[in-house]
Amino acid sequence: MSSPEVIVGMSGGVDSSVAALLLRDAGESIAGLFMQNWADDDAQDSASAAAGRTPKAAGSGECRAEDDRRDAVAVCGRLGIPIHFRDFSSEYWSGVFEHFIAEYAAGRTPNPDVLCNREIKFKHFLEAARGLGAERIATGHYARIAHADGRWQLLRAADRGKDQSYFLHQLGQEQLAATLFPLGDLPKADVRAIARRAGLPTADKRDSTGICFIGERDFREFLSRYLPAREGEMRAPDGRVVGRHPGVFYFTLGQREGLQLGGVRGFDAAPWYVVGKDVERNVLVVDQGSDSPHLMSTRLWSEPAHWIGGTPPARRFECTAQTRYRQPEEPCQVSIDESTGRLAIVFRNPQRAVTPGQSVVLYDGEACLGGAVIAETDAPLERQLRGAAA
Repeated sequence: MSSPEVIVGMSGGVDSSVAALLLRDAGESIAGLFMQNWADDDAQDSASAAAGRTPKAAGSGECRAEDDRRDAVAVCGRLGIPIHFRDFSSEYWSGVFEHFIAEYAAGRTPNPDVLCNREIKFKHFLEAARGLGAERIATGHYARIAHADGRWQLLRAADRGKDQSYFLHQLGQEQLAATLFPLGDLPKADVRAIARRAGLPTADKRDSTGICFIGERDFREFLSRYLPAREGEMRAPDGRVVGRHPGVFYFTLGQREGLQLGGVRGFDAAPWYVVGKDVERNVLVVDQGSDSPHLMSTRLWSEPAHWIGGTPPARRFECTAQTRYRQPEEPCQVSIDESTGRLAIVFRNPQRAVTPGQSVVLYDGEACLGGAVIAETDAPLERQLRGAAA
């Protein structure tokens, strides 16, 4: 039997199911591949212990991998295509999860979906597909690919509400040349309608949320297995103690949920938000009001950037940027340090809760230029904490 020309990453969800259906109906020679990227919790605990950590026993949030695997098999059976299986849990642990934990331990807020796409879906999955004799891979991501002036481009999806180019900004020319995004021109409602008409068993399956491949679970409980709770003080920006926290790394800038701060004597009865994390002193800084000045910044500095086209458009240029998923595009000016590849970005308007560890992703119209991990900002409290550390 001849090798398939395209291997479709089958996640067990409606998006990858319809991606496979569309390719099959277009006459492509395809097969599916289901990736297991997170072992059961006991196995991950063993890996953690081997790495010198002491995680707690498994608790909440069973991984849905088995249900997803069964759905992927059922869809491929319905479509009449073969399906393959690969276990990338070791690669996920070393290439994604260890970095994820290290970033939280440092007080930053990482985005595992970005790293997962680069290290797993468009590296190990692509290698596995080539090992099966395929020339290309396909996924159910909402994004588009174009070719112009001798370069591959990553474009936003037609459905801007589902656009996933933010999470794909670490891809390069080799990956884009070998990738298909069959859903890039479709609204999500049409994807579900196509699945229903075809009788796919995933047609009404709800979209997955939570950490990439780990599933939906109590995030704080899950993280506490790798970063044990270390209680400390919650302080207002003026230094007054307003409460206690279970660990600064369980919180991110702009967060309101989980603070458990009711009426605090001497303060108005307004909601509290995380505005800073002093990891060295184990202090969580909180303030009242979602528009606290301590959450606002106009500049950020990044780690070395990745460029989808291989090189930046210029040493200094204007474009739009996102500092989090589904954020409206924000006009900015980008300057590149030629010796390090790091970015200095100035926004036209103040930005709320720009968070070190997250990604800043740059756009020229519909085209994603690339991006970088945010290292620091000029938010008032962050500058103050940096000065104290120095």
